[in-house]
Amino acid sequence: MPLVKRVWPILPLLLVFATAYALGLHKELNWPSLARREAELRALVAGHPLAMAAGFVGLYATAVAVSFPGAVVLTVTSGLLFGPWLGAALTVTGATIGSVLIFLAARTALAPFLAARAGPFIERFRAGLQRDAFSYILAMRLIPVIPFWLVNLAPALLGVRLAPFASATFLGIMPATTVFAALGAGIGTVLASGGRPDLTIILSPPVLLPLLGLAALSLVPVIWRTWRGRDGI
Repeated sequence: MPLVKRVWPILPLLLVFATAYALGLHKELNWPSLARREAELRALVAGHPLAMAAGFVGLYATAVAVSFPGAVVLTVTSGLLFGPWLGAALTVTGATIGSVLIFLAARTALAPFLAARAGPFIERFRAGLQRDAFSYILAMRLIPVIPFWLVNLAPALLGVRLAPFASATFLGIMPATTVFAALGAGIGTVLASGGRPDLTIILSPPVLLPLLGLAALSLVPVIWRTWRGRDGI
């Protein structure tokens, strides 16, 4: 019973994850499925725009909260169905909500366990992350190769406060999300011909280098505080 009381916040997420897999939903988040359902989904958006927008935010939040695979397909779908700007806004909203849910669940259920067993290195790392949480999380969110689920869990396990986590997540995922949503806005003909969108665009120099530049810029306050403390200023 003590174990159940400690881990209960993550049990609903695990149940949703297991149910989704049991229903085979992971097989639906792919390009062929999107191509088959494109006309149907467009009709639903045209007939029920507000309900579909709200439903998309809820679906995306759930997928992120349970770390369900296929988030990139959903992001591209947002641009296809709602256009690049609204699609990006809905995706950022859903992703932030989902991130906050898994963050709170992990912080409540698992962070005390880790804190009780943390060694000196973890304690030093925890102190640094807590002090500059916004800068570190913003930098990690801006770098598209860092796994999204890892940035959801690591700050939670290390005792980061909710406010810097949520704000850094919201701002940090905007650039890459907008790129994928813009890509989705123009993939109708690609899907119709049986092709797939080129997601490697996020790693192309014109896109990746500005993201890395923003990530480096977000760490300037950390570097400044470190230098000032070292020099005794």
